[in-house]
Amino acid sequence: MRKCFSWLICWLLLLPSPLTLAQSAPAGPLTLAGSYSTEVFALVHKQQAAPFYLDEQDAEVVRVAADALARDIASITGTTPALRGANQPLGGFSVLIGTLGKSKLIDQLAAGGQIQTTSLRGKWESFSITVVDKPLGQAGKALVIAGSDRRGTAFGVFELSRRLGVSPWYWWADVTPRQQPNLYLTAGSLLASSPTVKYRGIFLNDEDWGLQPWAAQNMDPDIKDIGPNTYAHIFELLLRLKANLIWPAMHPSTRAFFAYPDNPRMADRYAILVGTSHAEPMLRNNVDEWKEQMMGPFDYFRNKPAVYRYWEQRAQQAGPLEAIYSLGMRGVHDSGMEGAKTPKQAAQMLLSVIADQREILRRRVAPDVRTVPQVFTAYKEVLDIYDEGLKLPDDVTLVWPDDNYGYISRLSNAGEQARGGGSGVYYHASYWGRPHDYLWLSSTHPALIREEMMKAYALRTDRLWVLNVGDIKPLEYNIQLFLDMAYDARPFQQSTHVPAHLQAWAGDIFGDKFGPEIQAILWEYYNLAFERRPEFMGWSQTEPTTPTKPTAYNHFAYGDEAQRRLDQYAALVQRVQQLRPQMEPARADAFFELVYYPVVGAALMNQKFLYQDKCRLYATQNRASSTDYALWAQEAYASIERETEYYNNQLAGGKWRGMMSMKPRNLPVFQAPAVPPLALDTTQIWGVAPEEFAPHDSAQTITVAPSLKLPTFYPWGPASYFLDVFLSRRRSVAWKAKSTVKWLTLSAQKGTLTSAGGQKQQRLQVRIDWSKVPKRGPATGFLTFSGAGKIFRVAVRAAVAESKIAADYQGFIETNGYVSMRATHYSRKIDNAQRRWTLVEGLGHAGQSLQAYPLQAEALVDTANLRTQAPTVEYDFYTFSRAAPTITVSTLPTHPITRGSSMRYGVAVDHGPIKIVDFKTVGRSEEWKQNVLSNRAQRQVKSDSLSPGRHTLTIYLIDPGVVFDHLTIDLGGLQPAYSLIPETWKTVAPVSTPRKASAQQPSSSHSSPEQALGGKSSFP
Repeated sequence: MRKCFSWLICWLLLLPSPLTLAQSAPAGPLTLAGSYSTEVFALVHKQQAAPFYLDEQDAEVVRVAADALARDIASITGTTPALRGANQPLGGFSVLIGTLGKSKLIDQLAAGGQIQTTSLRGKWESFSITVVDKPLGQAGKALVIAGSDRRGTAFGVFELSRRLGVSPWYWWADVTPRQQPNLYLTAGSLLASSPTVKYRGIFLNDEDWGLQPWAAQNMDPDIKDIGPNTYAHIFELLLRLKANLIWPAMHPSTRAFFAYPDNPRMADRYAILVGTSHAEPMLRNNVDEWKEQMMGPFDYFRNKPAVYRYWEQRAQQAGPLEAIYSLGMRGVHDSGMEGAKTPKQAAQMLLSVIADQREILRRRVAPDVRTVPQVFTAYKEVLDIYDEGLKLPDDVTLVWPDDNYGYISRLSNAGEQARGGGSGVYYHASYWGRPHDYLWLSSTHPALIREEMMKAYALRTDRLWVLNVGDIKPLEYNIQLFLDMAYDARPFQQSTHVPAHLQAWAGDIFGDKFGPEIQAILWEYYNLAFERRPEFMGWSQTEPTTPTKPTAYNHFAYGDEAQRRLDQYAALVQRVQQLRPQMEPARADAFFELVYYPVVGAALMNQKFLYQDKCRLYATQNRASSTDYALWAQEAYASIERETEYYNNQLAGGKWRGMMSMKPRNLPVFQAPAVPPLALDTTQIWGVAPEEFAPHDSAQTITVAPSLKLPTFYPWGPASYFLDVFLSRRRSVAWKAKSTVKWLTLSAQKGTLTSAGGQKQQRLQVRIDWSKVPKRGPATGFLTFSGAGKIFRVAVRAAVAESKIAADYQGFIETNGYVSMRATHYSRKIDNAQRRWTLVEGLGHAGQSLQAYPLQAEALVDTANLRTQAPTVEYDFYTFSRAAPTITVSTLPTHPITRGSSMRYGVAVDHGPIKIVDFKTVGRSEEWKQNVLSNRAQRQVKSDSLSPGRHTLTIYLIDPGVVFDHLTIDLGGLQPAYSLIPETWKTVAPVSTPRKASAQQPSSSHSSPEQALGGKSSFP
């Protein structure tokens, strides 16, 4: 007692003298202060922590959150706050935590006007944090955390923890709190209103290769499964992220959530609502719980009594639990309804199924079934059933899924938006299934997640958002982003907010010093994954599983498209490796998990396949370097093995043993590279291969001098083209080169090729000095290469005549037989009062897109009058060829926003006839598969013959939600490519002149510094 009294005296000595009756502190930010003063609230001062006061009548989750906050403060300062009852005397600094109507202290403060509760009362998951002087008339200060309900209180507690510097990912990503001896908060108050989305959570799925084996080994070894210890950490993470819903793991490797009684008890302890996925009606895990040999078929046509009892037993068991019930019926797992032969028959049966399910809920859960949260998810074949006219009860939430690859299949029309149950979204950031899984790394672009979820928000889809997160790791940022949007969608309506959000997240974890660089690294990582996910680099598919095959990247055109991707990854890896030793020890593990492993893993996967490509392609040109690329592909695979072994066995002292699989489902894409048999014609000795000299050209034989030429140079085109010199046999060759004209330059005039690793070929860059090119006459020069008794002659042409013709033109222009344009670099944009093309930052292959707005608009019906009614974007371009070009328009593979719309736009050249195209896909067609694998939907329009000169391409807006990315005009010279083709833009002004259109000045060069190996991207 004497010790406690002395402690209280010490605290009182720190307080300002009491002068008047208690009053609330002035509004202001609740942020950490650097030092003690009479104005701050001292959470910890000189190894004394302000005690926490809780009411025993409050919800258990309030105590859970308070305990967690006490541990957080101890992890920062080494001092643990005491937890006290509501009847104990307050200290000089006191933390009061409670729920309105459940906490005597909070209710007394509200009655005395010391905290404002008008904005809390009756609200969903709201909270306030306030510093109060002289609480309840007693000397001292109180930090008051008040919630409108039990989760609101918990969210307030964890919001304070976040402001103290404890990341929500402190445990799941090893973000160890930074140490400091004292904690002082500035005075002020914070009021958090109800979240944007009522039910916000995650779905643990496809857990067979990560979460389940990890939990069985490390967290719940007694049951060797995902059990209460695992779920306790998951539920705490959800509360820290201000989420409230779990769809538990449900694959065959995992027992049902309710199989372990402590699982639902843990959910209630943490106030987490329990739901189940689209394939698990009535909280039942059919894969584990439906025993066909004992119960018969899972068929409501033939076996209704058994199925009914099965559902009723769970409703009776779960009755007291706060839960969300999935209604409807599919197969035992992710399959169609048994017994139904047609969607119409299934729809008729579902009416009976849903009526019976609601009767069970009425009898076993709540007499007024409308008070029980219920959802119906229109996933896969269920959407067809719904479209047969299935009428859902008005209070049931209609959940729209994405197509498993990040593109929402449909959203509610005006009639569906008026339903009392509202609507929700089930979205994937991880997936197992056709056309291919992506279960290894986090590869869904944040800009795409934002665009799709803000589209949902715009159409009033705000009752439930669930994210399929696989094993949780390594999807940490995607989870954070998704749940932050669900909690407060307002700032994310601006597309520019996502990069800022990522930078703030990185800064919170790694410090403001590193935040901008880590944001830039991860953003580029997601850009590269948007172009092609690492799991898709084998160009293989699943269901059925097919072997890997060569990629579609062009190794011979556009500056070596494949090498450009390798170089981009190599640059990212170099930046990551430079940052890694700068991380403080408390952030080393977090950096590996959140930045290093995904970046390096993705880079190595790309090396594995693109080096295999080069091995095969270079062998067709008799390049001895093909053996080097075979070796480097194998080294890349071995490096993935080493990094994954570190993740599982050394990272965080072995904490994540069993979590990270580098080959989920053991699919072909994850296998070690197979070295093809290499048969080279060694009689050639050495050779020369200019850019665009592809393997199919080898029929001309590489030694025929007239066949060797570089693409034509244009003043506005690429500044350089590459040319490779290479060995064909194991020997040394000294080569030298000279030019027949003064205006040609070469990055090296001579060199030596040897059979040593990495020395079998050399990439040179050819450039033109335009000031020395003759103004009249033909401008063709030759580069002559000689060595080992052989001579090669390469022709180089400068487009002098074309330069004169288009001397005064600025804009998109034909270059080597094609025109390439980004959607946002338009010449003119014409909107109207009802519709418009809107710039979306960060989205698409070009990093910017145009989207048809507003998203709530109806599609244009009168397509006969598009010219006068539709908003347009126009692109001026100039051609030299007389040709009937093929126009390829690239959009994101989005789906019609509502059932009444499609994915149409109009295309016209020189204000001629408008051709309407539609890229809507149906079901899981082959076209849809290729679209989602490449994040691109393309339509080609054949134009009438164009004369050389100026032209205009016009795109007409018809359906809302179309995301226009890029387009090309092929006049006969377009080479195959997978990635974005560099723009062909000509300017008469200096490059630094601001661009007239909506976006940035396009880049005119695809060249990169010459590489000794013409392709090897080495990692330190």
